[in-house]
Amino acid sequence: METSKVYYTDLRTSPTSNLLDKMERLVKRAGIEQLPLKDSFVAIKIHFGEPGNLAYLRPNYAARMANLLRNNGAKPFLTDCNTLYSGRRANAVDHLQNAMENGYNPISAQCQVIIGDGLKGTDCREIPLNGEYCAAPKIGTAIADADIIISMNHFKGHEQAGFGGALKNLGMGCASVAGKLELHSASQPKIDTESCIGCNICVKHCAHDAVHLNAGRKAEIDYAKCVGCGQCVALCQYDGAIMGDEDTS
Repeated sequence: METSKVYYTDLRTSPTSNLLDKMERLVKRAGIEQLPLKDSFVAIKIHFGEPGNLAYLRPNYAARMANLLRNNGAKPFLTDCNTLYSGRRANAVDHLQNAMENGYNPISAQCQVIIGDGLKGTDCREIPLNGEYCAAPKIGTAIADADIIISMNHFKGHEQAGFGGALKNLGMGCASVAGKLELHSASQPKIDTESCIGCNICVKHCAHDAVHLNAGRKAEIDYAKCVGCGQCVALCQYDGAIMGDEDTS
């Protein structure tokens, strides 16, 4: 396999060159205009940001990308799939409202916003890959139907993987709710009873009612209900909830 070329730029600007100009020059240098863009549906895979959070790409970057693609004859759209965990990105109605509040709408982003796996995360396509851990990932239909996919992502810290970036944006982000459940199936958390102080935070915030406190005021997980989303691990400040030995993240 040919070694990929990686292009970088810095954040320095001048009166005649802003950050959006630099991004456009960067992707052109990387060869975006060499793609078969004319009349192609181009999915710009992006993270619309959690409600109340500011750690996401500004919509004007997406708008510049959409305009560049459209000027080359493409039909671009912004997309992401629903989340496995409960929240305002778990269904298309709330997800779109959240995207609009964070500035991703047809006016500011200058292209349509489509939730990749539909209203409840059930609209998906199985893509046979014969992978070791996942033989046929379940990908949101709008993304699977696209002719070209472009990843626009920020980097973020993650309690299991260290950092999430382009690979997570595509590998996990393009999966439907059912696909995310399958990908998390080997990463169910467990309770370290010595560290658990019975604070009840994991019980309150488990969207699937899979955690409860036992008679000894220690958390217990009902694995018949647990979907492996890792929310309890992320919330626990005392390392009472940790990822299990079979975690493949």
